[in-house]
Amino acid sequence: MIRIAVFSEDSILQQLLSTALGKEYQVTLEQNEEEIHRLFCTRACDVVVLDLDSNQNSLQQRIACCERIVAADISPVVLVDDGLRSIALDLVRRGAHSYCRKPPSLVELKSILRRAYENRLLKLKLEAMQQQLETVSTCDRMIGSSPQIRQVYDLVRRVANLNTTVLVTGESGTGKELTARAIHNLGDRSAQPFVAVSCGAIPETLVEAELFGHEKGAYTGTIGSRQGYLEQAGTGTLFLDEIGELSLNTQVKLLRVLQEREFCRLGSNRLIPLRARLVFATHQDLSEMVALGKFRQDLFYRINVMKIDIPPLQEHPEDIPLIAQHFLRRYSEMHGKTVEGIDPAAMALLQTHSWPGNARELENVIQHAIIMASGHIIRVEDLPHEMQDENVIPIDHYSPGGSFERQLRDYKIKLVTAAVRENNGNKTLAASSLQISRAYLHRLLRLAEHGFIAEQVGPETETA
Repeated sequence: MIRIAVFSEDSILQQLLSTALGKEYQVTLEQNEEEIHRLFCTRACDVVVLDLDSNQNSLQQRIACCERIVAADISPVVLVDDGLRSIALDLVRRGAHSYCRKPPSLVELKSILRRAYENRLLKLKLEAMQQQLETVSTCDRMIGSSPQIRQVYDLVRRVANLNTTVLVTGESGTGKELTARAIHNLGDRSAQPFVAVSCGAIPETLVEAELFGHEKGAYTGTIGSRQGYLEQAGTGTLFLDEIGELSLNTQVKLLRVLQEREFCRLGSNRLIPLRARLVFATHQDLSEMVALGKFRQDLFYRINVMKIDIPPLQEHPEDIPLIAQHFLRRYSEMHGKTVEGIDPAAMALLQTHSWPGNARELENVIQHAIIMASGHIIRVEDLPHEMQDENVIPIDHYSPGGSFERQLRDYKIKLVTAAVRENNGNKTLAASSLQISRAYLHRLLRLAEHGFIAEQVGPETETA
């Protein structure tokens, strides 16, 4: 049942709407603007209908009221006499959902109310998704809703409050440090320091001094004593990235720290208890390194108590719109531009790119596109040229200068072929993943097989 709050003093209008709309609609009459706000904000009504009175004094009040309602993030449906159509159009331009003439056509009014209701449901769904993202992103900017990413969220929550070592694996740019920060932020150590160290960025001769610290005169060139990263982390979290870059000699010493839960600064015999929680990360296959003798097996078992594997971006392309939108908001503000969205053809191109650099590459591409964009929308031509070139499908009788519709069909063909490939040739699963009908998928695949775009391919056979 769609609940409608009619902001009007016309009780006859309420009776008319209640009778004409039928049992699918629940109509209530309200004469107080504050009550309208309360009903909508507490989700006690789904659609607000604002009746514009043709009386000049009442009309100005209602216009001002409509503006206040829109400012409260409510998009009302406006009822107007024929003579007020221009005013109604202006209110729609300023945020009202739509308008309907009085006396209303029942078919037209039902259609408008249904669209307003569906728009409201979509908005609530987006709000719920945003809340979900904010919840997991105490997971520190981790973004995504695919099954693979939800599994990562689940593992992060499970280990957040456990005092155990965690190994985060994944390709470069997948967000291993973000995952480590999420573990820290969701756990009971969140108020303590988070110290991130890239093992590969420290010269081999300085690794021990950086990790364990040193006393004055511990080695040539030391002026004073210094805390190492193990000490700096205190009771917080020490994140050691690229653990596979450590030499075998340093691995032995790190193993002892993990076993004994204590260490010494260089040049000192005083034992310092290890109070920090350690999270390790690598893009390398440590099992293979163990087999090759490049990584100690005993250390591998010590750090691999709990493993979280971050999937590459190409394995969860359904998350690309969310991640891209996140970068879009961040860099639009940074560069002082009002770029608000991504053109469907450009988004299709983003979702079919292989992303060898993962989310870090996507971040750079979005920032590039924002700088290049001349309007409020990122279009295909705003993306890097190499990305445009690699996604052009060689189709006879088709040139890059074709119409937008023809280019969009081109990308649709690429999407379905990629979906079939990703689902190991299963067309039913491919159609389901794209939320289109199997028949429509077959039509696009036939076009791909014949190497051209047919004029008759359209969205009429698509299903939501």
